[in-house]
Amino acid sequence: MPMDPTIHFHGAAGAVTGSCQLIETSDARILVDCGLFQGSKTEKELNYRRFPFEPNDIDAVILTHAHIDHSGLLPKLSSMGYSGPIFATPATIDLCSVMLPDAAHIQESEVEYLNRRNQRRGKHAVTPIYTAADAARAITLFRQVPLGRWQKAAEGIRFRFWDAGHLLGSASVEMEVETATSPRRLLFSGDIGPRHKLLQFDADGPRDLDYVICESTYGAVDRDDLTDEDRRRQLRDEVLAADHPNGALIVPSFAVERTQELLTDLIVLMRSGAIRTCPILIDSPLATRASEVFEKHASELENGTLLSGAMRAKNVRFTETVEQSKAIDFVKGFHIVIAASGMCEAGRIRHRLKNWLWREEGTVLLVGYQAAGTLGRILQDGATVVRIQGEEITVRARIRKLDIYSGHADGRELAEWVRARQPIKRDVFLVHGEEAGLAGLQERLAGFLSEETLIQPRLDSGFVLGPEGASAIAQALLPPRIDPIRTGRNDWHNDFQSLVLDLRDQLDREPGDRARRAVLRKMRRAFDASESEEHG
Repeated sequence: MPMDPTIHFHGAAGAVTGSCQLIETSDARILVDCGLFQGSKTEKELNYRRFPFEPNDIDAVILTHAHIDHSGLLPKLSSMGYSGPIFATPATIDLCSVMLPDAAHIQESEVEYLNRRNQRRGKHAVTPIYTAADAARAITLFRQVPLGRWQKAAEGIRFRFWDAGHLLGSASVEMEVETATSPRRLLFSGDIGPRHKLLQFDADGPRDLDYVICESTYGAVDRDDLTDEDRRRQLRDEVLAADHPNGALIVPSFAVERTQELLTDLIVLMRSGAIRTCPILIDSPLATRASEVFEKHASELENGTLLSGAMRAKNVRFTETVEQSKAIDFVKGFHIVIAASGMCEAGRIRHRLKNWLWREEGTVLLVGYQAAGTLGRILQDGATVVRIQGEEITVRARIRKLDIYSGHADGRELAEWVRARQPIKRDVFLVHGEEAGLAGLQERLAGFLSEETLIQPRLDSGFVLGPEGASAIAQALLPPRIDPIRTGRNDWHNDFQSLVLDLRDQLDREPGDRARRAVLRKMRRAFDASESEEHG
């Protein structure tokens, strides 16, 4: 007799990265997503640890979309013994075929650089989370499932995809799980896109469910409703403000979809005369390959023709080689550089920032969500000095934020999406959000759903999905991989770097060496006092 299913939240619980939910019955174990953790070093360390389940015990993986925080640990999963199917939409598979090898390349390159530093410092060598060979192996496991078609995932579990409106190929997952009485109906939102998105149609989904697992990234945010003209007007204003004869507009951007949206709008503005035509440099091999995937699927996109035309504009250049990327530093006159990664955590954007952050004629335009602990969030929060690849960089460039290209629905849109899924007979789990986003969406949903049906799971928590509601599983995972309250926040690594930079800034402001030594003596006395209290 089938038992009630259980769900475990092994990622994106109290945070916005590492999405991974495990559905378990007496006959099957299914993962929905298997994403990379980003953000603080504490969270990123989870990428190197063992999974909180046995990979070879998993029967199937259902992938909502290609973004690395949802797909990025699939190569590790397969390298540790998983050999079952990874179900995804055709466009998601095409994107993963370029994104996962790119993620492996970045890891291998960064580990090589780190090991050179570690060798000089006498530290142990480290290994990448996975390799390009692991990524290639994972790609062979993908199986295409189009939107709207029921597919058996494992014994007693079937699912179908609904358009999530977030990214090319993105989907919400409707799942039916057999039980002793009637099937338990679940819906995993994945990431829900906003209305009026340039390249995506509006999100859709089924009604009449038992449980909903809903993302909460922007649950506390209300954006203005923007038309295409409104969005382009705001972008125009930022470009005009950044336009300096010897300057550059540097845009950290997710290589997949955000880059294609920005490129399309910039070319529309240039062709209309709203901004002057200047070089647009796409400094990301991944963005180049992803753009080719988008063009392949242009017929599935809203405004796909506009995108195809923008990619062929004469002033648009896609860099491929390292030499081409380095040559950008020698471009004269105002130009626009779009480079990955969107949170400034890896890739070529860090080289662009090293070259421009210290220049007053530069502008950095943040156009996406910046997770806690990332360099992008540190810049967004007003840092005057940052560390990039071991170097201290003074921030003189203008740091601007433009939240009109988000791939995520805002709080009002998320609440409307949940409302449209009614009746929801049991509970709603709020995931993929930091503290403010989770609280904001919970407050909105409490306007039409019972407060006790709204659950905010912690990392690695588990629940039985019973016929009358969810019940928590006590001590679902012992010991916890990290303290759950540390997810979605800056950690001690961020605090330490901030202290070092603040100290350097304070020393630089002092009038002479005597005053600087006085500052250091005060810090030493503070350390000594702290040690005395500990031993007292």
